[in-house]
Amino acid sequence: MKQRITLFSVLNFFLMLGVVVITLYPFLYMLAVSLSESTFVMKGAVTWYPKGFNLAMYKLVFDDPRIMQGYLNTILYTVLGTAISLTITAFGAYAITKKEMVFAKGFTIMVVITLFFSGGMIPTFLVVKSYGLMDTVWAMVLPNAVNSWNLLVMCSFFRGIPKELEESGKMDGLNEIGIAVRIVFPMSKAVFSAIGLFTAVGLWNDFFTPLLYLRDVNLFPLSVVLRNIMLAGQMASEATSSQGDAIVSESLKYAVLMVSTLPILLLYPFVQKYFDKGVMVGSIKG
Repeated sequence: MKQRITLFSVLNFFLMLGVVVITLYPFLYMLAVSLSESTFVMKGAVTWYPKGFNLAMYKLVFDDPRIMQGYLNTILYTVLGTAISLTITAFGAYAITKKEMVFAKGFTIMVVITLFFSGGMIPTFLVVKSYGLMDTVWAMVLPNAVNSWNLLVMCSFFRGIPKELEESGKMDGLNEIGIAVRIVFPMSKAVFSAIGLFTAVGLWNDFFTPLLYLRDVNLFPLSVVLRNIMLAGQMASEATSSQGDAIVSESLKYAVLMVSTLPILLLYPFVQKYFDKGVMVGSIKG
């Protein structure tokens, strides 16, 4: 049976095509400028493909020790922070879903309250400082380890798992931790992938937290290094050319942006299968 081509499908196709073009063009433009010769950039001749293929800007980026140190720090914060966040969120959500847990409803109410009210930046800063976390890796991963919304989403997902599976685990001699680790968590790959991706993207792009808690430049993540480069032009002197430093500096900034953005974009295809299911959590009732 042939599928009919309707006016709606045609309009929908061109609408989605327009959205794709609007979304992809900035990345294509940045990539093209970063790979083009400075002469073409100065003339404004670069659109969506590079002219005068040139890898000099990327060589400068990867040769700069600040960039590579920031890269390593960002990877460390992202991996460690995502692992800690998922672990705490998963066990916390599993505990709240247990009716036999003492004050389970009270904990849920407290979690909901934090969606609308928070202690604020200054109290949080004082807490981090009082625990001696300033200028440490833990200042980047512990203060925001638990997101209340993610906790409630994971609770909703866990409640949808058949109780018969948990009862069968108890009959096999598993305790609550064993049931969570061996039965509930393996069946929750969708919500783990969705929340894990959101958490990883937030940690990868975070620059406000390190500005508050980090003073050692060797601990700065890539976002802060990138900010310093783009605002202060610290690497512009390394990319001088006869056409002027401003144009070359623009190419260099785009090269740094591409280097910092591509890794987290390439992560999505590997979790897309589970991510699509995870974002639908709570959308179907009954």
